Amino acid sequence: MARRLRFNGTGSGDNGCPSIHEDLDSGEIIVHGPQLTDPDDLARLQHLSPGETPIVVPRELLVDFGPKEVTRVPRIIDLDAFGRLFTSFEHTAWRLEMRGRYASDEDTETYAQFTRGEPVVWDGLDAEWCANRRAQSALGKRFERVRIVDNPPTTGQLYLLDNAKRNSAVGEDIRNLWRADAERLQLPAEDFWIFDSRLVALLNFDDDDNLVDVELITEPAEVLRYAQVRDAAWHHAVPFQQFAAQLTAEE
Repeated sequence: MARRLRFNGTGSGDNGCPSIHEDLDSGEIIVHGPQLTDPDDLARLQHLSPGETPIVVPRELLVDFGPKEVTRVPRIIDLDAFGRLFTSFEHTAWRLEMRGRYASDEDTETYAQFTRGEPVVWDGLDAEWCANRRAQSALGKRFERVRIVDNPPTTGQLYLLDNAKRNSAVGEDIRNLWRADAERLQLPAEDFWIFDSRLVALLNFDDDDNLVDVELITEPAEVLRYAQVRDAAWHHAVPFQQFAAQLTAEE
């Protein structure tokens, strides 16, 4: 069975070698780089067993992207503390939505309207959530999202595509990306926010797709990894209006 590998980072700016990956199940670290081949150097290595291949990597690669603890201790916050992040950030809040459904959506009247085939009556711009988004946007702060969509889309994903009209009206910039493209880009199967490119809020869901808590991540190497995911997703995603038009044309 193939390992579930996560790319942690590279010490090279051009060809991606050397690099570090992490096995998400075992915690093992895989490092690849130029092979050490000089016979005199090989002769000086201790405990080099048959089948092992020595490689050479810069010290900075291990410092920047290697694990710093045997077992990382998550920093968990409750949903109230999570909500306060949306006013305390300084310039940018960015979200990746990877799931096929969100239980909280299905408890709303707007979701019931959508599934009945009725025009959805979204909250007015003076509703609390909308007012908060408008207030932050008026300060020059940016809200951006990339939503992953299956082919065919789930009901929940189609609902959120309609929902994007409301979100964009209060200042959010929303784009969509097919799941096949997300897999090609090796985006992680995680939902998260990045605030100001320095803090990641990883959203934890239960088996019934309910958001239960949020893990804060501030380690620079980890934040950089999520920022790389953000940049790849944002580059390849398309504005929701264009994505919705594509869906309509295919029907």
